[in-house]
Amino acid sequence: MSRVANNPIEVPKGVDVSIAAGRVDVKGPKGNLSLDLHPTVSVEQEDNEIRVKWSTNKDLAMAGTFRALVNNMVTGVSEGFQKKLTLVGVGYRAQAQGKSLNLSLGFSHPIDYAVPEGITVETPSQTEIVVSGCDKQAVGQVASEIRAFRPPEPYKGKGVRYSDERVVRKEAKKA
Repeated sequence: MSRVANNPIEVPKGVDVSIAAGRVDVKGPKGNLSLDLHPTVSVEQEDNEIRVKWSTNKDLAMAGTFRALVNNMVTGVSEGFQKKLTLVGVGYRAQAQGKSLNLSLGFSHPIDYAVPEGITVETPSQTEIVVSGCDKQAVGQVASEIRAFRPPEPYKGKGVRYSDERVVRKEAKKA
């Protein structure tokens, strides 16, 4: 049996949590997030701790899921999340301009990616992209969409990859 749902969530200073009518709202220095709870799960706040409650053992998995979601919300509005991407390939470049990301990935045309609201994209160098925001799911989704333009290929390793990703290389065909 999982013990994830039993762990309390610590609320750091500067983060305001409000719970009302099956909805959790979290406000902090990095932004505001809200979540609608599942009917079988309830959330209670005591001082600077949040606890997830459930009624039957069938609801334990859902309680663990919502505990993780609320914890990610609290972490996101206090510290934020970020994903780093690296471009590998000759002539592969990225440039952030306001709310769009311009990518040159070896196609005959440049790619302009419109960055969604609540997400910031920075390019410290031409071959690095840093996606950051307070919503963990949205940060991961944006990073995944950018990577999907040119995923790393197994023969030369060219493409867009996560900075901690390891690409398994294949040996080329021999004549």
